[in-house]
Amino acid sequence: MKHQTQTFPEPLGPYSALRISSTAFKEGEFIPSRYTCDGHDVNPPLSVHSVPEKSKSLVLIVADPDCPGGTWIHWLVWNIPPGASIAENEIPGEEGTNDFKKVHFGGPCPPSGVHRYYFKIYALDCLLNAAPGSGIRQVEKAMEGHVLAFGQLMGRYRRH
Repeated sequence: MKHQTQTFPEPLGPYSALRISSTAFKEGEFIPSRYTCDGHDVNPPLSVHSVPEKSKSLVLIVADPDCPGGTWIHWLVWNIPPGASIAENEIPGEEGTNDFKKVHFGGPCPPSGVHRYYFKIYALDCLLNAAPGSGIRQVEKAMEGHVLAFGQLMGRYRRH
């Protein structure tokens, strides 16, 4: 399933920089199998830093641009509280439908080779009025004109 998302690989506009990190892996490193389809298939712990004071909510999009058919959405979460850290296996806000047709985190599970997984975080000046289970296009449309800051963390994974 190919997605032509406005937010991937990065949004257009003069946004402030957010920092997103994980204790499970660092930028560009391999994601531990615990957080993949080969392990427990739970989201890794994430921390967000440098959130603008005016932020009302965060949006998290986890996407794999290396799928043969185009970008694959693994997780879509909005209305995350601005000061929140996201614990392992936590649902921090409203979840949308990913490309597995599920409304929860779907861990890395590449069919072959090494894939990149982008954990993209957006600070918004509002809470999103998107229906639970919305897809990427609906969430992106609701985000338009409300993004204050953006950041991303990229991890890699290869099945063994």
